[in-house]
Amino acid sequence: MMNWKYLPLKWLLACLARLPFWVLYGISDILFVVTYYIVGYRKKVVKQNLAESFPDKFEAERKSIMRQFYRNFTDMIVETIKIGHISDKQIKRRMTFENIEFIDRLFDEGKSIAAYFSHCGNWEWATSITLWSRHSSDCAFCQVYRPLRNKCFDAYMLGLRSRFGSYSLPKNTTLRELLRFKRDKTPTITGFMSDQKPSHGDDGRILKFLNHPTAIITGTEILARKLDMAIVYFDMYKIKRGHYKIKLVPMANDTKAMPEMAITDKYAQLLEATICRNPSIWLWTHKRWKNKVEYPSNIQP
Repeated sequence: MMNWKYLPLKWLLACLARLPFWVLYGISDILFVVTYYIVGYRKKVVKQNLAESFPDKFEAERKSIMRQFYRNFTDMIVETIKIGHISDKQIKRRMTFENIEFIDRLFDEGKSIAAYFSHCGNWEWATSITLWSRHSSDCAFCQVYRPLRNKCFDAYMLGLRSRFGSYSLPKNTTLRELLRFKRDKTPTITGFMSDQKPSHGDDGRILKFLNHPTAIITGTEILARKLDMAIVYFDMYKIKRGHYKIKLVPMANDTKAMPEMAITDKYAQLLEATICRNPSIWLWTHKRWKNKVEYPSNIQP
């Protein structure tokens, strides 16, 4: 954050990061009241998304999910800031990984991995996976990201995301960067946030997802097949406030043995199960279904 106009904000964020969690969650409670009751940030979008995704739920239940979502949303804001000043011991206590042995075994074989991920729970804390693997020093832990328009905030977020030793790969250079790691014979695990709208050039795989015809990103599968990567799913759980768990779910060791688009289909099923298990942890403020698509002839609405 080199621009002098952002220096006061930089100092403020650095000071906030040093606050204990109980103070940060007090700030989050205030932010929740402002965001939910006063500003009403994207409440119409969230309400519509929930109503269309869960038509069988009572309105009172959907309202409860929405309220808890906004609590999780403001918690995630202060938790992300906290990355700037949190010890390895503390983050390991709050962000745990189950079945980490699976990726370590693949690394032992020299295999690279594509990790399907989503905007569930606190996805920014997932970069602490480096603290759990015995290959954190000889393999590359990466995540694909879309650079922010504001260069100062982009630099700030990149700093947080590299806090535990992982690499952030710009979306438009991901293939080139992964090929470089491959040439250097460095196994990688790369997280792909694949629950967004497909980018230009990716028509998406149209599936029934959360009661909507939905175009699911196919680029993750295409790239994984091209680089002969194993596939894993990061299944996010929120245990309690400030405590999360990611269960590593194997999806495919050999992509060549999988039918085309079978990996994308499986990801959509796993993600829907994660969301239905605890709807409040998904990012409902994004306009996931803004651009309408139609079911293909082989799918019944």
